[in-house]
Amino acid sequence: MSVLVTGGAGFIGSHVVRLLQQRGERVVVVDDLSNGRAERVGDAPLVQLDLAAERAPEVLRGAFAEHSVDAVVHFAARKQVGESVEQPARYWQQNVGGQANLLQAMQDAGVGRLVFSSSAATYGAPQVAVVREDGPAEPINPYGQTKLVGEWMNRAAGVAWGLRSANLRYFNVAGAGWPDLGDSVVMNLIPIVFTALDAGRAPVVFGDDYPTPDGSCVRDYVHVLDLAEAHLAALDHLAGDAAGEGHDVFNVGTGTGASVFEVLQVVREVTGIDVQPEVRARRAGDPPQLVADVSRIRDELGWTASKGLRDTVASAWEAWRAGR
Repeated sequence: MSVLVTGGAGFIGSHVVRLLQQRGERVVVVDDLSNGRAERVGDAPLVQLDLAAERAPEVLRGAFAEHSVDAVVHFAARKQVGESVEQPARYWQQNVGGQANLLQAMQDAGVGRLVFSSSAATYGAPQVAVVREDGPAEPINPYGQTKLVGEWMNRAAGVAWGLRSANLRYFNVAGAGWPDLGDSVVMNLIPIVFTALDAGRAPVVFGDDYPTPDGSCVRDYVHVLDLAEAHLAALDHLAGDAAGEGHDVFNVGTGTGASVFEVLQVVREVTGIDVQPEVRARRAGDPPQLVADVSRIRDELGWTASKGLRDTVASAWEAWRAGR
């Protein structure tokens, strides 16, 4: 198999690239390097490209032909909830425009399999403790809206020209499969906490008055290596005869939630540092709780998470220290 990975020099993408390389697949990476690092992709060819650029379809068609690409894993996107609320037009232009260019190039080149990096943000603020894929998809911020539109676009391409797609709705991703592939971009809770500790500052908790057991947001934290393995399971599924007969949307999580305060307690245990947070007002666009029902991906793709919250925090801390 020859796989093109957009955003493959980033945090999650680099883990998928490495797993694909380890099992002997041919890999080519497309990344604009705004958040990614070229050294993360190993010996994979790297095409530096903004997918939303006008020239992107032509460049992608060339890469598909040069590397005889069979399938695509699409990560490249803007992904900050708060930033999306402040800059919605930028998110639509980058996430939706970039994906439109990718799908057009795939159609032109006859590349018919796609694993899409979607998000639990597509659910919005669900009124249930555990979220199923067949529940309402009502995103409450522009980031989640662009991911839901991305799923619609993939489905439309399936009807129009036969694209096979698996849309993976990630819950909160953290940890590191290898110390050199840690999350180097400080956008998610655990690296934000580590950055604050390095600077001798109190980490900030946005909101302690949510309708959750301790008042802080509850999320399902999935280890990045587990998540990367889910992408390989999805690629293998799309290559099989059963693809198209089942579902195209899959939650990827552990099925267990942890609050922000609970994560901070695990950080204390792992690091030995007495983490005392500063509590501020809620951020716009943050739902109180998001926890995955993971039965569909288990039953259809044969994937389950193998690592818990302590594994995730400990691996993230090891990678953080290795990068300092």
